[in-house]
Amino acid sequence: MSEVENLFNKLNADLAPGQEKRINVDDIEFKGEILTGDPVDFSHGDVDAFKPVPGALDNFVYGFEEVGGSQAYTVYRGREDILKDVAEKLSNYSHTAIDPFEEIIITPGTQGALFLAVGATVTRGGKVAIVEPDYYANRKLVHFFQGELYPIELDYLNHQNEAGINLETLEDSFKAGVKTFIFSNPNNPSGVVYSEDEITKIAQLVKQYGVNVIVDELYSRQLFDDRKYTHLASLDIVPKENTVTIIGPSKTESLSGFRLGTAYGSKEIINRMEQLQAIVSLRASGYSQIVLKNWFSEPEGWMRGRIQAHQDIRDTLTALFKDAGFEVRTTEAGSYIFPKINNLSIHCDDFVKVLKKQAKVTVTPGTQFGPQFTDCIRLNFSQDKEKAVDAVKRIIKVAGYYKNEK
Repeated sequence: MSEVENLFNKLNADLAPGQEKRINVDDIEFKGEILTGDPVDFSHGDVDAFKPVPGALDNFVYGFEEVGGSQAYTVYRGREDILKDVAEKLSNYSHTAIDPFEEIIITPGTQGALFLAVGATVTRGGKVAIVEPDYYANRKLVHFFQGELYPIELDYLNHQNEAGINLETLEDSFKAGVKTFIFSNPNNPSGVVYSEDEITKIAQLVKQYGVNVIVDELYSRQLFDDRKYTHLASLDIVPKENTVTIIGPSKTESLSGFRLGTAYGSKEIINRMEQLQAIVSLRASGYSQIVLKNWFSEPEGWMRGRIQAHQDIRDTLTALFKDAGFEVRTTEAGSYIFPKINNLSIHCDDFVKVLKKQAKVTVTPGTQFGPQFTDCIRLNFSQDKEKAVDAVKRIIKVAGYYKNEK
């Protein structure tokens, strides 16, 4: 096998979120009966059930029809007036000063921001710490840039007032030469939020060992139960030149189709990201950039209503899973739930295929978030509630067909 083939085998996207619909299930054998119900795709949120921020389309059309070519061909890091607007909003939100000309970039989605940030900090042989479980692309990006992985355990099931990161292992990785640390807060897939104490200790370790840290705060606006959230950048502990924060409007605000993301922090790293963007995508979609004017400018009460609607779905689905004997921690932010199926007799990758064929339900296998999560599945519950509830009942029923016999 060639070096290139080996590299892309590590990037295998067959079961990545959103790709499950490409799975061939024609030859899958299953136990039990075919279950009826509306197809539900839990691999991503349903933007028909939760519509984009009001006014987004109007702004897009304005950028297309009125602003025209100057909107289509912005400088690589984004149009100046939009950068100023976004930098001011994010400065207020994260309680940190952001220079709109030096410390922020607009990217093709937060996925684009993550790619650029990793590419700007990781080279062949570089040691990189990631959390397990955490966003599926973190591991794959380290592989792509040929870094050396240092997994850090997140014991999310056995903690209540904190995320459960193993700070001792994290420090050991820094002592071993890790120079980049990547994590999401709120965590994807478990939906847990790092406590202020955890974020403070992470910041102190990053400062002590001179590590670059990339923190994905994509779901930080959708907090449940009046939960407190601590922005890493707000602590003023880590030198700004060592931090990059990634955030965008694609999830809570349902603006994913516009492919917009941002990253802010280190002037040097942001500059490298711009240089890399220049040879990858040139810029975020020019006509879409103006939609960022709608971000953090939603109608009065809109965000509160959206959070409440998701919390209602969360509570119902969590109760269903717990009543059925699944292990699951209540989601604290975002729209993911990560149940563990006890005594499952088949690998979760196969269970995902069975679910798709037998129950018309699409979920993401836990192994996308760490190889050891062979009995977990991830669901995005940003869905029509009635359909989601029915689909989860089908998941539970199918799981019952594949329980290990005692």
